[in-house]
Amino acid sequence: MSPKIQEELLQAVKLKLSPGETIGFALSEVLSVSQDAAYRRLRNETSLTIDEVKKLCTVYKISFDALINQTKGNALFTYNPLNEYDFSLESYLEGILSAFNRLKALDDPKIILTINNMPFLQLINIPQLLRFKLFFWAKTYLQIPEYQNIPFRHEKVPEKAFDLGMKIISLYNSIPSVEVYDPELMRGFLRQILYYFNSNMFEDPSYALFLCDRALLFSSHLKAQAICGKKFIYGTQAPAQGNQFDMFLNETINTDAAFYFESKQNNGLFLTHNVMNYLHTNDKQYVSDTKQVLDKQIANSSLISVVNEKERNRFFSDFDRTILNFRKKIEAEIEFNS
Repeated sequence: MSPKIQEELLQAVKLKLSPGETIGFALSEVLSVSQDAAYRRLRNETSLTIDEVKKLCTVYKISFDALINQTKGNALFTYNPLNEYDFSLESYLEGILSAFNRLKALDDPKIILTINNMPFLQLINIPQLLRFKLFFWAKTYLQIPEYQNIPFRHEKVPEKAFDLGMKIISLYNSIPSVEVYDPELMRGFLRQILYYFNSNMFEDPSYALFLCDRALLFSSHLKAQAICGKKFIYGTQAPAQGNQFDMFLNETINTDAAFYFESKQNNGLFLTHNVMNYLHTNDKQYVSDTKQVLDKQIANSSLISVVNEKERNRFFSDFDRTILNFRKKIEAEIEFNS
C-alpha cells in the first residue's frame, strides 16, 4: 500500500472515533497488535496488510474502493442507513448527538448553516414541534408500518428524548455559528400541520392550533437570539459571553440545507437528503468548493442579528403573519365543523 493511501485510510479512521478515543488505542484493539506496532503503522514505518485494511474498513464502515479511486469530480460520502423497523425519536437524536460530540471534541470548531425551510437544531427548543416533525417523517414519508394506523396524539415528549435534545442543543449552542435563513422559514412545516388537520390525522383536531401557538413561541425565541447575537435554550437567559449566533437573511431562497464545520484539525460537511437524513464528507475538494459557495451566499445576504433592526423586524413579522394565517384557517374549520 502506498504511504499516501495508508495515511488517508488512517485519517478516515480517526474521524470515526468517539471523543476521547485515541487512534493508537483503536488500532491496537481492532488489529490485535501492540500500541508500539499501532504507532509504527501510524507513522507509515509499517504497511498495513490486506487483512488489516479489511478489518479497519469493516469496523469503521469505510469504503476502501472510494479511497483508491479518488479522481476529479468524485467524492466519498457516508450516511446513516434508515432501518425502518428501528426508527424512533430517541434513535434519531442519538445519531445527531454522537456527531455533535465528535464535533465538539475538535479544536476550536465553528459551523456555517444554510437553512432550507426548517432549522432543525433550533426546533429542538420547542420539543412538541420536533416530535410532530419526526412523526410526520416516519408516518408520511418513510411510511413505517407501526405508524400507519395511529393518529398523531397529544403526548408528553419521552424523558429520554427530551434529555437527548437538551444535550444536542447545549452542544450546538456552545459552537459559534453563522446561519443563513430565507423567507420560506417553516412554511413547509406549517403546511404539514394543515395537511394532517385536513386529513383527520390528529386525534384531537385542536392540537393543530396548539402547534401553531408553539410555532409562534419558536419565532419569538429565534428573534430573541437574533437580537442579542447569541444562542440560548428556550426559557433561559442569553449568556454574557460566547454562544455566537450570526443570523443572515437571504432574500431569495436557499436551495440546499448545508452544515459546514471547520476546526484546526479538519473541515467537513453534512448535507440533508431523503428529507431528514444526512450525508457526510471530509473530501477536501468538495468541502472547499462548498465553502466557496457558502462564502458567496453569505456575502449576498444581509446580517440581521444584532444589527439591521428594521429588516429583522420585517422578517419576523412576515413569519408570524404566516403562522397566524395558517392558524386562522384551522380555527375557522374547527368552528364550522362544530
